[in-house]
Amino acid sequence: MEAANGGVVDSIVQVPYAATVRVMLASLERNLLPDAVVRRLTRLLLASRLRSGYRPSAEIQLSDLVHFAHSLREMPIAIKTEEPKYQHYEVPTSFFKLVLGKHLKYSCCLFPDKSSTLEDAEKAMLELYCERSQIKDGHTVLDVGCGWGSLSLYLAQNYPNCQITGICNSATQKLHIEEQCRDLELQNVEIIVADISTFEMEASYDRIFSIEMFEHMKNYHDLLKKISGWMKPDSLLFVHYFCHKAFAYHFEDINDDDWITRYFFTGGTMPSANLLLYFQDDVSIVNHWLVNGRHYAQTSEEWLKRMDRNSGLIKPIMESTYGKDSAVKWTVYWRTFFIAVAELFGYSNGEEWMVAHFLFKKNQKS
Repeated sequence: MEAANGGVVDSIVQVPYAATVRVMLASLERNLLPDAVVRRLTRLLLASRLRSGYRPSAEIQLSDLVHFAHSLREMPIAIKTEEPKYQHYEVPTSFFKLVLGKHLKYSCCLFPDKSSTLEDAEKAMLELYCERSQIKDGHTVLDVGCGWGSLSLYLAQNYPNCQITGICNSATQKLHIEEQCRDLELQNVEIIVADISTFEMEASYDRIFSIEMFEHMKNYHDLLKKISGWMKPDSLLFVHYFCHKAFAYHFEDINDDDWITRYFFTGGTMPSANLLLYFQDDVSIVNHWLVNGRHYAQTSEEWLKRMDRNSGLIKPIMESTYGKDSAVKWTVYWRTFFIAVAELFGYSNGEEWMVAHFLFKKNQKS
């Protein structure tokens, strides 16, 4: 089937590119593109991204990255913060309960082996965070960009003497976490709804976590300076972000093929695996790890399977969220988003796009 559809794609791309993209997007909205075609088109776009991202020499590659890092220092901490909020985080929690695992972890999971379920993979990554952050029961914890509370709730249950504060930018996420706290009889979690780029507070913490939030940010110097102000002298900061192994770029809505940017990741950044190492003014690196992209590819494939399996329950959610006239289009968009994420991180056996983990300590000012 894919070989046949590949032939269709190969013949289509012979016509002017912009016209091809417009035709394909119109077909996509009407749910007329087979998954095999969507996947092949995604791989073609990724190959194009690699051609533009890789430079003719190592010297030029490094120069480009340094220039990108310097340019971020001239930007706000974040831009267009409202768009991604409504693109993802104000979509009803009922949708994500049907798509994600039981922890509602809306980020890369870790599959210990081929037989691992999504629930196994959620737990394995949460356990890895605890190991790498060196957390101890009794620590005060800040979870920056806590989502639906996968990490905050896991810590609250497994480290009952920890006091956890989570920051999210969505009222629906806060309601979900507080509901879970009541059901689980947890009294060691506080959730704050705030825009991290402008939020200020006086508190300080033993451990700070940020899981897939930095990709929504721009000025990592100012962001890490802000976060360092919430760190005690012996605190540690653990950051998980997805990345490309060698280069960084902005998600920009310039052409018709910038579909992901337009509908799902407005104002976002694809950092390189080492980008945060250029922002050690207020924090210093303690350790640095990479997680192969196949884990994220499998995570998104599992989300897609659950979305398809629960399509009957998801249909009314799409209708109430986007309106009956747009429900089919947005159902297709969400499926395509999960396919695109799977293809991105599965590209080249997970050795191009992947996940980076960082552990930082606070710099002591002289």
